[in-house]
Amino acid sequence: MIRVIRETHDTPSAAAEVLARAGGRNRFGEPNFRVVWGWSRLSWIGGRWTDRDGHGNVIRSAIELRRVPKYLPFDRWHIERWVPPEIYGSPDAWHAATLEREDGVLVSALGPYPSRGEYEHCFTLAGPSGEFISLDSAACDKIVRAIEWARRQPSGKSRFALDARESQRERESDARIDEVLDDDAPAFHGQPFVSVTGRQVAAI
Repeated sequence: MIRVIRETHDTPSAAAEVLARAGGRNRFGEPNFRVVWGWSRLSWIGGRWTDRDGHGNVIRSAIELRRVPKYLPFDRWHIERWVPPEIYGSPDAWHAATLEREDGVLVSALGPYPSRGEYEHCFTLAGPSGEFISLDSAACDKIVRAIEWARRQPSGKSRFALDARESQRERESDARIDEVLDDDAPAFHGQPFVSVTGRQVAAI
């Protein structure tokens, strides 16, 4: 049996205060924006779960709700924006859309209805190549103000800005791919790799 250790971090109060000032607060008095650590941000997922030991042998299978990390990469800071509950429809519509049947058992695929709204991902703090960067309150402030500015722009102007940004990302991605293809190093730098399909977690 192996034990999964999650590296969790609480959001520094200074960063939380900066985001609250930059983005304001929602109807519940909570900040419209917050920053969370990937391993610490959990969400409900329902369905069939298969737990395996260190050798890959099945030790348990269950149909249930579990709280699992919501974002990838796990080891990065993520900025979230609050969205109101009505975005998800009525509670009845939510349950009708998210209930799944597994071997005759009904399970909510996305957990309970978010009656107080929910925080959704809008930005990952990472370097140009996806590398880790430390949480910086000033950077969070600029990101939130840029997001709010973009939301206030006419849709056509916002679409143009998004297209330009995506085109730039594609050019940068193509350049990185060319560098990798031109490299004489073996695939995956000679490290072994495996592919995983289905919903599987290690035993706790």
